[in-house]
Order: sequence, then structure tokens, then C-alpha cells
Amino acid sequence: MSEQEISIKVNICDRFYPLRIKTSEEGGVRRAAKTINERAKFYIDNFSVQDKQDALSMVALEFASEEKGSNNQDLDLDLDLENINAKLKELEHLLDI
Repeated sequence: MSEQEISIKVNICDRFYPLRIKTSEEGGVRRAAKTINERAKFYIDNFSVQDKQDALSMVALEFASEEKGSNNQDLDLDLDLENINAKLKELEHLLDI
């Protein structure tokens, strides 16, 4: 049997968004909305951001930058190792000539 879904409304920057989510996801969704609101308030209070849409854009950029950094760090290391291995093979080939 699949998990029960519920309907909730979350408030993000004074706008309400209706969602249908699994019961187990409710706490996470509400915490995420709270975090978004807190970060948007931070940009409005501390920078010359007056429009809530601009504040939300800054929050989105912040979260995307953090996510990219954490997810791609291992990928970047793998790519660096691949580049190093490729260069070493080129050097070995040149030395063998």
C-alpha cells in the first residue's frame, strides 16, 4: 500500500502554495518553506532588495550554489584525476618515442 497523501498550503514570501505531498514529507516541506522565508527576509533586511521576487531569486541562487558545490566536489576531483591521468599517459608516450 502506498503512503497517504495530504493537501497542505505553504506560505513563501506572503504567497500561499497548495501542495499534495506524502504525509512523511510534511515536516521537511514546512522546514524548507521556513528556511526560504528566513533567507528571503535576510536579503530584504540586509541588502537593498525591496522586491520579494528579487529576494527569492537571491535565495535560489544561494541554494543552487551550495548544492552545486557539495554535489560536484567529488565530480570535480574525478575529472581532475582523469585529466592528470591523461596528461601522464601523454608524457609516457612522448618519453617512449
